Amino acid sequence: MNVDLPRTRIQRRNRRAILDAALDVFSQHGFRGATLEQIAQAAGLSKPNLLYYFPSKEAMHQALLAGLLDTWLAPLREIDADGDPLREILGYVRRKLLMSRDFPRESRLFANEIVQGAPRIMPTLEGELKALVDEKAEIIRGWAEAGRIAPVDPHHLIFSIWALTQHYADFDVQVRAVLGTGKGDPFEGAERYLDTLFTRLLTP
Repeated sequence: MNVDLPRTRIQRRNRRAILDAALDVFSQHGFRGATLEQIAQAAGLSKPNLLYYFPSKEAMHQALLAGLLDTWLAPLREIDADGDPLREILGYVRRKLLMSRDFPRESRLFANEIVQGAPRIMPTLEGELKALVDEKAEIIRGWAEAGRIAPVDPHHLIFSIWALTQHYADFDVQVRAVLGTGKGDPFEGAERYLDTLFTRLLTP
């Protein structure tokens, strides 16, 4: 039994290395532009060794997307109907911005999939994601109708939060080029700006 343990650890390590390399390659080149050779080289493995763990490029991409979606939906799930409306929404904005800062490769992977028409995750978008967004939209609508926040279309509010936070991951190079050198971390300024923007938008 002990003889098998090192092999199991090596397999787990190789699988993590492959998925990390695949995330790099897919986020840079998209699914169509990525090749098994690029992923193998980035992982430091041969192509046959790569295919021992994952039978195809599609299998690696699917594994990454499956792991990503739970992480992607978590910030929205945290919106609490019993909390202070403005604090809950601003908290969601900050969580999404932190995800863009901490998981830029994952954000670009997701964006590439959407740009291609979401061929691998459409059932999740139409199912789990839609159900969760509809649920939180009803909470926001209730807050607006009760006068606890300013009137707002809840779905478009959520879309705007996605756009204004994920931009800093998906267009990181553009953001930093426009800001120029010596400006520090763009996420600090982004958080202050978005806090002000949504506070003014949502305060009754």
